[in-house]
Amino acid sequence: MAISVEEALDQIYKLSLPLGGEIAPIENAVYRVLAETVVASHSLPSFDNSAMDGYAVRTEDAGKTLPQSCVIFAGDEGEVRLVENQCIRIMTGAKIPLGCEAIVPIEEVTLSDGKVTFPPSIKASQHIRLKGEDIQSGMVLLEKGTMLHAHHISLLASQGITHVTLHRRPRVALFSSGNELKMHFESLGSNQLYNTNTPTFASRARELGCDIIFTGTAEDTLESIQSHIRSALNADLIITSGGVSVGDADFTKKAFHSLGFESAFESVDIKPGKPTTFGRIGNSVILNLPGNPLAAALCFELFGQSAIMSLSGRADKYLATITTRISETFKMKKGRRALIPGWFDGATFTPSPKFGPGMVLPLSRANGFMMVDEKVEGFDAGATVKIIPTRWCMGSESRHSLITH
Repeated sequence: MAISVEEALDQIYKLSLPLGGEIAPIENAVYRVLAETVVASHSLPSFDNSAMDGYAVRTEDAGKTLPQSCVIFAGDEGEVRLVENQCIRIMTGAKIPLGCEAIVPIEEVTLSDGKVTFPPSIKASQHIRLKGEDIQSGMVLLEKGTMLHAHHISLLASQGITHVTLHRRPRVALFSSGNELKMHFESLGSNQLYNTNTPTFASRARELGCDIIFTGTAEDTLESIQSHIRSALNADLIITSGGVSVGDADFTKKAFHSLGFESAFESVDIKPGKPTTFGRIGNSVILNLPGNPLAAALCFELFGQSAIMSLSGRADKYLATITTRISETFKMKKGRRALIPGWFDGATFTPSPKFGPGMVLPLSRANGFMMVDEKVEGFDAGATVKIIPTRWCMGSESRHSLITH
């Protein structure tokens, strides 16, 4: 019996547990997931400093004309004291001298005969960056499970952190089977097709931060498929396509079960993609996707991406949607949850004009899809819809409905 998409995702999150940690330099941590919580070891700024090139003064110096006693540059050592009825020239980032109450930018003063005339009003603490106003020692900077981006690296570097503990990249093993299929680097015989699914899964998994293991193409025999499964069992996730539908002539399902496959589900109430199967052998979780290219690619986005995000240790492992409006009237058949590819232009979503489970072109011209409730027969132009991106990854730390009703 087919289970719901929500039940299928429950099983995927349950079995796809975060992988162990490894230490890496922060320069190699972009698009990796933290396996530790990072706490600030010191405040930032670590001392009061000037936010402008200008003059250090007291508030009571407003409107006065004062001589300049010295210049303080960023990085200068030692303490400097502001003397009454004098001012100090100061550069951006330089430490605030003792007795200083404000910084007056150079463009707000008048210079004449070596003296500085200040404006009639000076606000206390103006243009002074106070110690700890950005980061305070002891505060949590990054939570465990954070996917690191370039500006996170800036944050780590500001604390003098050189290495962090990251979740290991998921190892994803792929193999194809079927005498009618050839890899794109092989010659086609009569009545044969190029295998588009394996390159698709490999490319998308790499985009999601995985290491890829390709074990080759299996022959349509039980022994050959078993051999490929055994060679893939050092992977965290094994993805195959085809051979799992009722009535299929090959041995994929039988081969997995003969090697101890524990099934979590073997059918999902969705179109395209009903024969999607998920389970595990030992520590390897296994996703068998439909053979049709569009069906396989869309189900990878829904189920494969969820497994990878969970294995990666991401706190935001749950798929997130973008709420937008459909650009044109769209009609469809009701009866089962449906995956509809299309293009999101930042303002509206346009469903692909023509698509079918066995097609390749539509998804190459799409950047997202919507999952439509089984009771829906279509949408009027301007109707609100939810879309799941396919060209970038959007996650959420809390789980929300992915369905457009």
